[in-house]
Amino acid sequence: MSKKKQQIWDGNVRDAALTILLTVDKSQAYSNLLLHQTIEKYKIEAKDRALLTEITYGTLQHKLTLDYYLEPFIRGKVDIWVRWLLRLSLYQMHYLTRIPPHAAVNEAVEIAKRRGHQGIASMVNGILRSILREGVRSTDDIENDIERLSIATSHPQWLVERWVESYGYEKTSDMLQENNVPPLQTVRVNTTKATPAEVLTTLEREGVKAQQSEYLPECLYLTNGQAARTAAFRHGLITIQDESSMLPANVLNPQPGMRVLDMCAAPGGKTTHLAEKMQNEGQILAMDLHPHKLDLIDENTARLGIEIVQTAPLDGRKAADFLQKESFDAVLVDAPCSGLGVMRRKPDIKYTKREEDLASLQTIQLAILNNAVQVLKPGGRLVYSTCTVDKNENEGTVKAFLAAHPIMEAVALENLPKQLDGQQHDGMLQVFPQDIGSDGFFVAAFVKKEK
Repeated sequence: MSKKKQQIWDGNVRDAALTILLTVDKSQAYSNLLLHQTIEKYKIEAKDRALLTEITYGTLQHKLTLDYYLEPFIRGKVDIWVRWLLRLSLYQMHYLTRIPPHAAVNEAVEIAKRRGHQGIASMVNGILRSILREGVRSTDDIENDIERLSIATSHPQWLVERWVESYGYEKTSDMLQENNVPPLQTVRVNTTKATPAEVLTTLEREGVKAQQSEYLPECLYLTNGQAARTAAFRHGLITIQDESSMLPANVLNPQPGMRVLDMCAAPGGKTTHLAEKMQNEGQILAMDLHPHKLDLIDENTARLGIEIVQTAPLDGRKAADFLQKESFDAVLVDAPCSGLGVMRRKPDIKYTKREEDLASLQTIQLAILNNAVQVLKPGGRLVYSTCTVDKNENEGTVKAFLAAHPIMEAVALENLPKQLDGQQHDGMLQVFPQDIGSDGFFVAAFVKKEK
């Protein structure tokens, strides 16, 4: 590492976090992508990488709560960068135990001097030291139940109202709290190359601690290290994937020799899982609307040694115009969605999504499903999945789909973990983040009736 790059990271992790937060706010960029780019560009050391990730995500996750705490201490209007600096600093003071509060204050003052002037630095110092003396007010003082839950868990009020109406107060509260818990690092074992036990041994040799999931046997939890930097990853023994998103391939359960279509395939996590289920025997056509994303699928299949996947730049809403009718044994539609189930990984989603966005997504989802029906063989199986917990995108889309296609029949989901099997109904399963400590996810299964 060059001396210049090293100096960027000597004591300036918080400044880097502030830059990322400001970019997310201004450009609605994804925090996870910005973090990855920053870490890779400057080759940040593991210790600084962990702190940068924690304070960036943590500040975003708790933004509304931090604003509630800050409000009594701020007089007049402050620049947006100053507000983010105050949020970032208060997050460290209030939520992190290993960073001395006075150190967080001192660092904030230094950043304020560098980015602004002595007057701003004095204001930042005054606000943060007042909070150290007086403490923050309690969210318990908020009388309205919905508003209190919104502020305490830092989720927009319209979203809290929507979920309470759909799932009740208690389940919504559990979900919102779980959304603020850092996600587990999970990987999927490539069963065409190794068993879970063999991969655990391989990881252990590298000094990586891991354990097998009690829900899905091909899923491993890593408690240290970085999966993408292991030899197991380089040699194609594992794929980085959340446990919930392993459910669709299990439910579709394609057999060796089948012809399978993955209609919204990039970056290929579920595509390669399907191929592993098929023991790398048969054919998979992996489509995506964006041609450049197909390169990611090709990279994944090459690393994993998967040879049965062919990619095609096709729009799922028009797939039946280009593909042979009734030519696939099974179809997976992992549809574009609001992504409201992955807030632990992308906390900025909470603040950028609007209620009106959700209605337009169902139109796209139904258009893709309509095309799936046309290319599916009679007797063939169709699985619909999303990484959202929105009832209209999930159950609403399924009901509209079945009403439009009498030839399709909802069927019970197979190959589910026993802990989730009892939660399915009418061929649908909604997984909440608190259920198995994974992303929020939805899966539904259908069979095309024989003519």
